[in-house]
Amino acid sequence: MADINIDTAEKFLEKKGFLDLEIDVNLDLFSEIERLKIEKNAIVLAHYYQEPDIQDVADFIGDSLALAQKAQSTNADIIVFAGVHFMAETAKILNPTKKVLLPDLNAGCSLADSAPAHLFKKFKDQHPDHLVITYINCSAGMKALSDIICTSSNAEAIINSLPKDQKIIFAPDKNLGAYLIKKTGRDMVLWNGACVVHELFSLQKITKLKMRHPKAKVIAHPECEEAVLKVADFIGSTSALLKYAKENAATEFIVVTESGIIHQMQLQSPFKTFIPAPPDNSCACNDCPFMKLNTLEKLYLCMEYEKPEIVMDEQLRVASKKPIERMLEISAQFGL
Repeated sequence: MADINIDTAEKFLEKKGFLDLEIDVNLDLFSEIERLKIEKNAIVLAHYYQEPDIQDVADFIGDSLALAQKAQSTNADIIVFAGVHFMAETAKILNPTKKVLLPDLNAGCSLADSAPAHLFKKFKDQHPDHLVITYINCSAGMKALSDIICTSSNAEAIINSLPKDQKIIFAPDKNLGAYLIKKTGRDMVLWNGACVVHELFSLQKITKLKMRHPKAKVIAHPECEEAVLKVADFIGSTSALLKYAKENAATEFIVVTESGIIHQMQLQSPFKTFIPAPPDNSCACNDCPFMKLNTLEKLYLCMEYEKPEIVMDEQLRVASKKPIERMLEISAQFGL
């Protein structure tokens, strides 16, 4: 794992004697964040799964591939990453001289946590003739053990760019891996990891929802389980789902991924109806608990005090950068 500054914004304020500082309810956080962007030459990058207020104040919104590309090309001095820790780590890996901030360092990732680097290394050692393709939703330590990083947007193209006889380990998401095996026809060795949000979707509830909305298109992220993907009309990355919802003639969509994406779908297609697919639990929502740890208030405090900051061991950073650069090279080659 990366050597990350473990101070949360709250702990930082406590150490500095600001724990009792309350944000003035009359303070326009949107204006204040815009002011801080200018004063500090900062850019706010946000994932589609962030809350609507954060998406609205962000300079750039995207999926993991687009965010990595934007982080690589930015001229800002400070990168504020409204997402989860592996995303901010990726920005730091690509920008060692820039300050990278994450509003809440507790914003982790269940999928990344399912693949501890020290255990994966033992797994990798059992398959010495395999090339390792790792989904970007992983720690810097995992990236350092990989040959190529991928996202759900470019994974198929990356796999197809390799010789047919190349043996492959795909990690950490077993559901995305299984989907890619079907798409590419490659016999890959899979690590047994998964995203807690995408595994919670209920096929039974989606089927009942489809009965109530027979004209609705079911659109799903490939991190979902196979049974759910079988009933989907379209499967794709967050950016692909967004594009499909905008361009397809249907006016109703059952969205089988984290609900944050619906904000952008509604902005792009205000006259269409987007229905969040229900998970198989007592909660009616399908929010990622980690993504939603970031709030507009935390974003403001993070920018004001420039904490918490991502700090990384240089040797680890260099090792984890190589497979990311390989991903970006292949993506550029295929125009992704």
